[in-house]
Amino acid sequence: MRLYEYEGKELFAKLEIPIPEGTLAVSPAEVEKIATEWSRPIVLKSQVLTGGRGKAGGIKVVDNPSDAKSVAQKLFALTIKGFPVEKLLVEPKLDIKQEFYLGVTVDRLNYKLVVIASAAGGVDIEETAEKSPEKIVRESFDIDEEMYTFQAVEIAKKVGLESRHVKDAATIILGLFDLFRKYDAKMAEINPLVLTEGDKLIAADSRVSIDDDALFRHPELAEMGIEKRHEEGEMTPREQQATEWEIPYLDLDGNVGMFPGGAGFGIMGNDFVHYYGGQPANFMDSGGGPSPERLAKMLVLLDENPNVKAIFGARFGGISRCDDFAKGVIMFLKEHGLSKPMVTRMTGNVWQEGVRLFDDAKNENPELFKDFEFHGIETPIEEIAKRAVELAKTAEGGK
Repeated sequence: MRLYEYEGKELFAKLEIPIPEGTLAVSPAEVEKIATEWSRPIVLKSQVLTGGRGKAGGIKVVDNPSDAKSVAQKLFALTIKGFPVEKLLVEPKLDIKQEFYLGVTVDRLNYKLVVIASAAGGVDIEETAEKSPEKIVRESFDIDEEMYTFQAVEIAKKVGLESRHVKDAATIILGLFDLFRKYDAKMAEINPLVLTEGDKLIAADSRVSIDDDALFRHPELAEMGIEKRHEEGEMTPREQQATEWEIPYLDLDGNVGMFPGGAGFGIMGNDFVHYYGGQPANFMDSGGGPSPERLAKMLVLLDENPNVKAIFGARFGGISRCDDFAKGVIMFLKEHGLSKPMVTRMTGNVWQEGVRLFDDAKNENPELFKDFEFHGIETPIEEIAKRAVELAKTAEGGK
């Protein structure tokens, strides 16, 4: 569960990690008022739960307070990776001498916590690690291991900080490590940690992700207004609807709607779509033995998604039954209707009965099935995935 920058900085302050003075604004008028009161160059930072704000134009420096309102209006009009800008963090412009990177995360291969630091701050740390691994300092700790001051001092020295800054840097390293453990974080990052012209170390940015399964242990976060939210960002409207319907669902960037028979089958289907040159528009799990009503709701999510150009359905009947799968699709066709092409395949538990139900419904009302193709075990699933990709490309004009 990712936090907004300003929320992460609130946690930083609790752990004595220095942060810039900052005020949250929800309108251009508020930004104008703050800029006028401060009467100094400021930075306006879009608060969205996704990366790449700077590259998307979501962070702006305003040297003249009289320009603050017009710049804020442009930022509030932005949508960054699908998420509208509704809040701006207003901070004073820092006089930066040097930028560093500092982060704590989990080394999943070795089951340890790892502190990562670098003198190459303010850039993509993954890119730095790939191109210049010698610039990265890593120190591993057991999950239940404390970090001592001397260890934090060693990290600060290895990064290349001058001796007069090592003590302050060690305090920040210890604070970030403590934050990670105290709040059950999955990642805590300062990028950049800046050294100002006034020789002060300040966390100029924050990126904190907390394990949402551990939120019940932290009522203090709810008191701060930090509530359970999507893993990497705000939920899209379809994700919100899916949550209300208790359907595991995630929007992706493609154009092939995925209507799977179980999470494992869904992952395999996504791989097939990629293999044949398509891009999945979502990930979805129907759950064990889904009811026809649940299956119909799943199709509503796909049919009403404007990014979906074709739907790929696959049901492997094990715990679930293919006749229930057919009943759910037929219920959807009758109650909602299909606005885009769909191709599906059934195999496994009573698949013949599922095909019979489709045949009967099509004979009764062929108009409902004009954009719907269904197949049984005689057709390989690879052909169904390939057909779905072809349908999606045709719907987009053969792109």
